[in-house]
Amino acid sequence: MSQSLFTDVEEAIGYIHSVCWKGSTPGLHRISVLLDKMGHPERKLKFVHIAGTNGKGSTAAMTASILEKAGYRTGLYTSPFIYRFHERMQVDGAQISDRDLIEVTSFVKPLADTMTEPPTEFELVCCIAFEYFARQRCDIVVLEVGLGGELDPTNVIGCPEVAVITNIGLDHTEFLGDTVEKIAATKAGIFKTGGHAVVYRSTPSVEEVFRQAAESKQVTLHLADFDTLRRTARDLDGQVFDCGDRKGLFLPLLGDHQLHNASVVLSVIDALKLQGWQISEEQIREGLRDTRWPGRFDVLRRDPLFIIDGGHNPQCIEALVTNIQQFLANKPLVVLTGVLSDKDYVDMYKPVMPYVREFVCITPPSPRRLPAQDLARYLREAGAAATPCDTIEAGVRAAVEKAGKDGAVLSFGSLYSIGPIRDALEALR
Repeated sequence: MSQSLFTDVEEAIGYIHSVCWKGSTPGLHRISVLLDKMGHPERKLKFVHIAGTNGKGSTAAMTASILEKAGYRTGLYTSPFIYRFHERMQVDGAQISDRDLIEVTSFVKPLADTMTEPPTEFELVCCIAFEYFARQRCDIVVLEVGLGGELDPTNVIGCPEVAVITNIGLDHTEFLGDTVEKIAATKAGIFKTGGHAVVYRSTPSVEEVFRQAAESKQVTLHLADFDTLRRTARDLDGQVFDCGDRKGLFLPLLGDHQLHNASVVLSVIDALKLQGWQISEEQIREGLRDTRWPGRFDVLRRDPLFIIDGGHNPQCIEALVTNIQQFLANKPLVVLTGVLSDKDYVDMYKPVMPYVREFVCITPPSPRRLPAQDLARYLREAGAAATPCDTIEAGVRAAVEKAGKDGAVLSFGSLYSIGPIRDALEALR
């Protein structure tokens, strides 16, 4: 056990966040050097490795839940966090403890300090996670890619049990390419020779990219089964669906896109079973049923109805509009929203405007924030009713009052706001 270099967990997290990432060239050289100094904890682990533009976190959460039900000690690594840093590293559904985070960070920091080219923040967090999961003796780790695939620090691992690619869209084009085919090729960089891969169904040209990548590396490619996917019931508690021979599955996550993500997960589980992992049909049902993934069309309150969603790119907004049509069409809708100034917020808000009675604008807690006054001005110029609020607490209060008991509040726009909004809503109770 390493001697603690930090007096408390806030100091350890402060060190992690203090690590600079700007100006670093993409690649696996820095994380490889650090893992070598650490004794390569990642080589003691098995992985399900998940890349994609949208749905990575939900897919990871479902997969981990099923593996836990099957009795495997399961690590889950995701980013970004919604409420607290500890969410990024979980074992069997429990977040890393303060003590473990302090101990592992204290072990990694002196080794990182000896590097001539220091690691980025994300590389450092990956190394902390690998060490933590190895110390916890995880049977398998569900590992979410940070950005892209081929050059993402998580791709330092060897051949995973299954490489997974979720829904592909145009995002981070400055790093990943300006067409979905180029982005798909970058994501397919997580395929490893002789392994298995599961992909979300897409256009023929994108699927051809995956086929060629799989063929070049002798990877067994599995396409998720969307053809037999059928929803049989839904309400705000979740949805019931069939997929292939599996009937009457319940998923608490809402939206058509989550059923497609669930189909990907079922293909992942089948690929694992082909390799000898013991997972029963009942454990699959229980795992889906008990999946928890906060901040995705997440019902926080019923009176009035208050839903929060982390959607912030065009594909997410498309899914959000579908959910509005399915669940909120008959309710006066107030949108509580804040956005980062570097996001394409014009495309973010126009699709939802026809369904919204009024926008309540807040300023996200981020250096890249767009002030609430500026967002309200843009929305008014676009023809919508919009009220700016000085604080998130005031925004939550105003949105609830404007919705009334028969209306609904929908909050989306920036992941940075989700935690403070939930806290403000709890205080309002």
